[in-house]
Amino acid sequence: MGYGFWTKKDFVAYNTSRGRTVDDRGNLDSRLTDQQLFTQKNLHPRLNPRNVVRECCDSKDHPNTIPVILALDVTGSMGAASAEVAKKMNEVMTSLYETIPDVEFLVMGIGDLAYDSVPIQISQFEADIRIAEQLDLVFMEHGGGGNAFESYTAAWYMASRHTRLDCWKRGEKGLIITMGDEPLNPYLPQQPLQNVTGDKLQGDVETSDLYRETMEKYEIYHLHVTHRQPDLYLSSAERAFRKVLPEDHMIVTNLDGISQTLIRIIRDFAEKTAPQWTAAGTETDEKGKSILPEITWPVE
Repeated sequence: MGYGFWTKKDFVAYNTSRGRTVDDRGNLDSRLTDQQLFTQKNLHPRLNPRNVVRECCDSKDHPNTIPVILALDVTGSMGAASAEVAKKMNEVMTSLYETIPDVEFLVMGIGDLAYDSVPIQISQFEADIRIAEQLDLVFMEHGGGGNAFESYTAAWYMASRHTRLDCWKRGEKGLIITMGDEPLNPYLPQQPLQNVTGDKLQGDVETSDLYRETMEKYEIYHLHVTHRQPDLYLSSAERAFRKVLPEDHMIVTNLDGISQTLIRIIRDFAEKTAPQWTAAGTETDEKGKSILPEITWPVE
Protein backbone atom coordinates (compact mmCIF):
# COMPACT_ATOMS: atom_id res chain seq x y z
CA MET A 1 0.00 0.00 0.00
CA GLY A 2 1.00 3.64 -0.33
CA TYR A 3 2.15 3.58 -3.95
CA GLY A 4 1.30 6.18 -6.58
CA PHE A 5 0.69 9.92 -6.39
CA TRP A 6 -2.31 12.15 -5.79
CA THR A 7 -3.45 14.24 -8.77
CA LYS A 8 -6.31 16.66 -9.29
CA LYS A 9 -7.09 14.87 -12.55
CA ASP A 10 -7.69 11.57 -10.73
CA PHE A 11 -9.81 13.31 -8.10
CA VAL A 12 -12.00 14.93 -10.75
CA ALA A 13 -12.35 11.70 -12.73
CA TYR A 14 -13.18 9.63 -9.65
CA ASN A 15 -15.88 11.99 -8.40
CA THR A 16 -17.32 12.59 -11.85
CA SER A 17 -17.77 8.82 -12.16
CA ARG A 18 -19.83 8.98 -8.95
CA GLY A 19 -22.06 11.75 -10.29
CA ARG A 20 -20.48 14.55 -8.25
CA THR A 21 -19.57 18.03 -9.47
CA VAL A 22 -16.03 19.34 -8.94
CA ASP A 23 -15.34 23.09 -9.19
CA ASP A 24 -12.42 24.78 -10.94
CA ARG A 25 -10.27 24.64 -7.79
CA GLY A 26 -10.76 20.90 -7.58
CA ASN A 27 -13.15 20.90 -4.62
CA LEU A 28 -16.44 19.04 -4.48
CA ASP A 29 -19.71 20.94 -4.76
CA SER A 30 -20.10 22.83 -1.48
CA ARG A 31 -23.83 21.99 -1.39
CA LEU A 32 -23.22 18.27 -0.95
CA THR A 33 -24.31 17.02 2.47
CA ASP A 34 -22.75 14.31 4.60
CA GLN A 35 -25.74 12.06 3.79
CA GLN A 36 -24.97 12.42 0.08
CA LEU A 37 -21.23 11.87 0.50
CA PHE A 38 -21.23 9.07 3.06
CA THR A 39 -23.67 6.43 1.84
CA GLN A 40 -22.13 3.38 3.54
CA LYS A 41 -24.76 1.67 5.71
CA ASN A 42 -22.49 -0.38 7.99
CA LEU A 43 -18.85 -1.23 8.63
CA HIS A 44 -17.10 -1.85 5.32
CA PRO A 45 -14.78 -4.90 5.41
CA ARG A 46 -11.84 -2.79 4.19
CA LEU A 47 -12.13 -0.61 7.30
CA ASN A 48 -12.58 -3.42 9.84
CA PRO A 49 -10.20 -2.84 12.80
CA ARG A 50 -10.25 -6.42 14.09
CA ASN A 51 -6.82 -8.10 14.15
CA VAL A 52 -5.30 -5.75 11.58
CA VAL A 53 -1.94 -4.02 11.26
CA ARG A 54 -1.73 -1.05 8.89
CA GLU A 55 1.69 -0.36 7.37
CA CYS A 56 3.25 2.82 6.02
CA CYS A 57 6.20 1.53 4.01
CA ASP A 58 8.90 3.41 2.13
CA SER A 59 8.92 2.66 -1.59
CA LYS A 60 10.43 3.84 -4.85
CA ASP A 61 7.52 6.26 -5.20
CA HIS A 62 7.79 7.48 -1.61
CA PRO A 63 11.24 6.76 -0.15
CA ASN A 64 10.79 8.91 2.99
CA THR A 65 7.19 8.41 4.04
CA ILE A 66 5.46 10.78 6.44
CA PRO A 67 2.48 8.89 7.94
CA VAL A 68 -0.59 10.94 8.81
CA ILE A 69 -3.62 9.47 10.59
CA LEU A 70 -6.76 11.56 10.19
CA ALA A 71 -9.46 10.40 12.61
CA LEU A 72 -12.97 11.71 11.99
CA ASP A 73 -15.70 11.84 14.62
CA VAL A 74 -18.58 9.94 12.95
CA THR A 75 -21.17 10.55 15.67
CA GLY A 76 -24.40 12.46 15.20
CA SER A 77 -23.16 16.02 15.36
CA MET A 78 -20.01 15.83 13.22
CA GLY A 79 -21.28 14.88 9.76
CA ALA A 80 -20.75 18.36 8.34
CA ALA A 81 -17.10 18.42 9.46
CA SER A 82 -16.38 15.04 7.85
CA ALA A 83 -18.11 16.22 4.70
CA GLU A 84 -15.87 19.28 4.63
CA VAL A 85 -12.81 17.01 4.68
CA ALA A 86 -14.19 14.96 1.78
CA LYS A 87 -15.07 18.05 -0.27
CA LYS A 88 -11.63 19.63 0.13
CA MET A 89 -9.37 16.57 0.15
CA ASN A 90 -7.94 17.59 -3.22
CA GLU A 91 -7.13 21.05 -1.86
CA VAL A 92 -5.31 19.48 1.08
CA MET A 93 -3.37 16.92 -0.96
CA THR A 94 -2.31 19.17 -3.83
CA SER A 95 -1.15 21.85 -1.40
CA LEU A 96 0.86 19.35 0.63
CA TYR A 97 2.43 17.80 -2.46
CA GLU A 98 4.00 21.17 -3.32
CA THR A 99 6.52 20.60 -0.53
CA ILE A 100 5.83 17.18 1.02
CA PRO A 101 5.54 14.59 -1.78
CA ASP A 102 5.84 11.58 0.53
CA VAL A 103 2.93 12.23 2.88
CA GLU A 104 0.57 9.24 3.22
CA PHE A 105 -2.89 9.27 4.79
CA LEU A 106 -4.72 6.69 6.87
CA VAL A 107 -8.37 7.62 7.48
CA MET A 108 -10.24 6.55 10.61
CA GLY A 109 -13.83 6.82 11.74
CA ILE A 110 -14.20 7.19 15.52
CA GLY A 111 -17.45 6.88 17.47
CA ASP A 112 -18.26 5.93 21.06
CA LEU A 113 -17.12 2.51 22.31
CA ALA A 114 -19.76 2.54 25.03
CA TYR A 115 -22.73 3.14 22.71
CA ASP A 116 -21.98 2.62 19.02
CA SER A 117 -22.08 -0.55 16.95
CA VAL A 118 -19.13 0.59 14.80
CA PRO A 119 -16.93 2.74 17.06
CA ILE A 120 -13.65 2.23 15.14
CA GLN A 121 -12.99 2.16 11.38
CA ILE A 122 -9.47 2.16 9.93
CA SER A 123 -8.24 2.36 6.35
CA GLN A 124 -4.83 1.58 4.83
CA PHE A 125 -2.08 4.18 4.46
CA GLU A 126 -2.37 5.58 0.92
CA ALA A 127 -0.84 8.37 -1.16
CA ASP A 128 -3.09 8.56 -4.23
CA ILE A 129 -6.81 8.62 -5.12
CA ARG A 130 -7.35 5.61 -2.85
CA ILE A 131 -7.44 8.11 0.02
CA ALA A 132 -10.70 9.50 -1.39
CA GLU A 133 -11.98 6.02 -2.22
CA GLN A 134 -11.46 4.83 1.37
CA LEU A 135 -12.94 8.02 2.78
CA ASP A 136 -16.10 7.20 0.84
CA LEU A 137 -16.26 3.84 2.65
CA VAL A 138 -16.57 5.43 6.10
CA PHE A 139 -19.85 4.60 7.82
CA MET A 140 -21.31 7.78 9.33
CA GLU A 141 -23.16 6.06 12.16
CA HIS A 142 -24.46 9.32 13.68
CA GLY A 143 -24.40 7.67 17.08
CA GLY A 144 -22.71 8.66 20.31
CA GLY A 145 -24.16 8.68 23.78
CA GLY A 146 -24.90 10.70 26.88
CA ASN A 147 -21.42 10.55 28.41
CA ALA A 148 -20.30 13.99 27.08
CA PHE A 149 -17.29 12.63 25.18
CA GLU A 150 -16.42 10.34 22.28
CA SER A 151 -13.71 7.68 22.07
CA TYR A 152 -11.12 9.93 20.46
CA THR A 153 -8.20 8.07 22.00
CA ALA A 154 -9.18 4.95 20.05
CA ALA A 155 -7.20 6.61 17.23
CA TRP A 156 -4.16 6.74 19.54
CA TYR A 157 -4.67 3.12 20.52
CA MET A 158 -4.88 1.86 16.94
CA ALA A 159 -1.88 3.94 15.94
CA SER A 160 0.26 2.68 18.79
CA ARG A 161 -0.67 -1.00 18.66
CA HIS A 162 -1.97 -1.63 15.14
CA THR A 163 0.39 0.22 12.80
CA ARG A 164 3.90 -0.40 11.49
CA LEU A 165 5.87 2.55 10.12
CA ASP A 166 9.15 2.60 8.21
CA CYS A 167 9.81 6.16 9.41
CA TRP A 168 10.48 4.73 12.89
CA LYS A 169 13.62 3.13 11.44
CA ARG A 170 14.86 6.66 10.65
CA GLY A 171 14.05 7.86 14.15
CA GLU A 172 11.03 9.86 12.93
CA LYS A 173 7.45 9.85 14.19
CA GLY A 174 4.10 9.73 12.49
CA LEU A 175 1.30 12.25 13.00
CA ILE A 176 -2.22 11.79 14.41
CA ILE A 177 -4.94 14.41 13.93
CA THR A 178 -8.30 13.76 15.54
CA MET A 179 -11.38 15.90 14.84
CA GLY A 180 -14.40 16.32 17.05
CA ASP A 181 -16.66 18.61 19.05
CA GLU A 182 -16.72 17.05 22.54
CA PRO A 183 -14.26 16.70 25.44
CA LEU A 184 -11.48 14.12 25.60
CA ASN A 185 -12.53 10.71 26.89
CA PRO A 186 -10.82 9.71 30.18
CA TYR A 187 -10.38 6.05 29.18
CA LEU A 188 -11.25 3.33 26.65
CA PRO A 189 -13.46 0.61 28.17
CA GLN A 190 -11.85 -2.83 28.17
CA GLN A 191 -14.61 -5.12 26.92
CA PRO A 192 -15.91 -3.07 23.98
CA LEU A 193 -12.33 -2.37 22.86
CA GLN A 194 -11.50 -6.08 22.97
CA ASN A 195 -14.62 -6.94 21.01
CA VAL A 196 -13.82 -4.45 18.26
CA THR A 197 -10.05 -4.96 17.91
CA GLY A 198 -9.60 -8.62 18.87
CA ASP A 199 -6.97 -7.64 21.45
CA LYS A 200 -6.71 -9.10 24.94
CA LEU A 201 -6.52 -6.43 27.60
CA GLN A 202 -5.98 -6.44 31.34
CA GLY A 203 -8.37 -3.57 32.00
CA ASP A 204 -9.56 -0.18 30.76
CA VAL A 205 -6.99 1.83 28.82
CA GLU A 206 -6.44 5.10 30.68
CA THR A 207 -5.96 8.17 28.51
CA SER A 208 -2.88 9.51 30.33
CA ASP A 209 -1.10 6.15 30.03
CA LEU A 210 -2.07 5.76 26.37
CA TYR A 211 -0.81 9.26 25.57
CA ARG A 212 2.64 8.48 26.96
CA GLU A 213 2.71 5.22 25.02
CA THR A 214 1.56 6.72 21.71
CA MET A 215 3.86 9.75 21.92
CA GLU A 216 6.84 7.44 21.54
CA LYS A 217 5.79 6.92 17.90
CA TYR A 218 3.44 9.77 16.99
CA GLU A 219 2.84 13.48 17.48
CA ILE A 220 -0.80 14.04 18.43
CA TYR A 221 -3.08 16.96 17.55
CA HIS A 222 -6.80 17.53 18.02
CA LEU A 223 -9.10 19.86 16.07
CA HIS A 224 -12.12 21.02 18.01
CA VAL A 225 -14.64 22.01 15.33
CA THR A 226 -17.13 24.72 16.28
CA HIS A 227 -20.17 24.31 14.06
CA ARG A 228 -23.02 25.48 16.27
CA GLN A 229 -23.71 28.51 18.43
CA PRO A 230 -23.34 28.53 21.29
CA ASP A 231 -20.65 25.84 21.43
CA LEU A 232 -21.66 24.19 24.69
CA TYR A 233 -18.64 21.88 24.80
CA LEU A 234 -15.83 24.28 23.88
CA SER A 235 -14.71 25.25 27.39
CA SER A 236 -14.89 21.71 28.76
CA ALA A 237 -13.15 20.33 25.66
CA GLU A 238 -10.30 22.82 26.02
CA ARG A 239 -9.86 21.92 29.69
CA ALA A 240 -9.92 18.18 29.01
CA PHE A 241 -7.59 18.11 26.00
CA ARG A 242 -5.08 20.60 27.40
CA LYS A 243 -4.65 18.53 30.53
CA VAL A 244 -3.00 15.95 28.24
CA LEU A 245 -1.91 17.64 25.01
CA PRO A 246 0.43 20.63 24.73
CA GLU A 247 -1.63 23.80 24.48
CA ASP A 248 -0.81 24.38 20.81
CA HIS A 249 -1.78 20.80 19.89
CA MET A 250 -5.46 21.38 20.68
CA ILE A 251 -6.71 23.79 18.01
CA VAL A 252 -10.14 25.38 17.65
CA THR A 253 -11.41 25.88 14.10
CA ASN A 254 -14.69 26.43 12.30
CA LEU A 255 -15.96 24.36 9.37
CA ASP A 256 -14.49 26.67 6.75
CA GLY A 257 -11.06 26.52 8.34
CA ILE A 258 -10.63 22.74 8.53
CA SER A 259 -8.69 22.23 5.30
CA GLN A 260 -6.20 25.06 5.86
CA THR A 261 -5.71 23.99 9.48
CA LEU A 262 -4.89 20.43 8.39
CA ILE A 263 -2.40 21.74 5.83
CA ARG A 264 -0.67 23.93 8.39
CA ILE A 265 -0.37 21.18 11.01
CA ILE A 266 1.09 18.70 8.53
CA ARG A 267 3.49 21.22 7.01
CA ASP A 268 4.74 22.32 10.41
CA PHE A 269 5.16 18.70 11.47
CA ALA A 270 7.08 17.78 8.30
CA GLU A 271 9.38 20.77 8.61
CA LYS A 272 10.16 19.86 12.21
CA THR A 273 10.61 16.12 11.87
CA ALA A 274 11.76 15.70 8.27
CA PRO A 275 13.57 18.92 7.26
CA GLN A 276 14.87 17.28 4.07
CA TRP A 277 11.48 18.10 2.51
CA THR A 278 12.21 21.04 0.27
CA ALA A 279 10.54 20.50 -3.08
CA ALA A 280 12.32 21.57 -6.25
CA GLY A 281 11.69 25.24 -6.90
CA THR A 282 10.56 25.96 -3.32
CA GLU A 283 12.01 29.16 -1.88
CA THR A 284 14.41 28.61 1.02
CA ASP A 285 15.93 30.81 3.69
CA GLU A 286 19.64 31.30 4.35
CA LYS A 287 19.77 28.01 6.27
CA GLY A 288 18.17 26.01 3.47
CA LYS A 289 14.81 25.63 5.20
CA SER A 290 11.82 25.89 2.87
CA ILE A 291 9.69 29.01 3.20
CA LEU A 292 6.08 27.89 3.24
CA PRO A 293 3.11 30.13 2.45
CA GLU A 294 1.72 31.74 5.59
CA ILE A 295 -1.60 30.31 6.74
CA THR A 296 -3.57 32.01 9.50
CA TRP A 297 -5.14 29.75 12.11
CA PRO A 298 -8.90 29.97 11.58
CA VAL A 299 -10.95 30.28 14.77
CA GLU A 300 -14.63 30.82 15.42
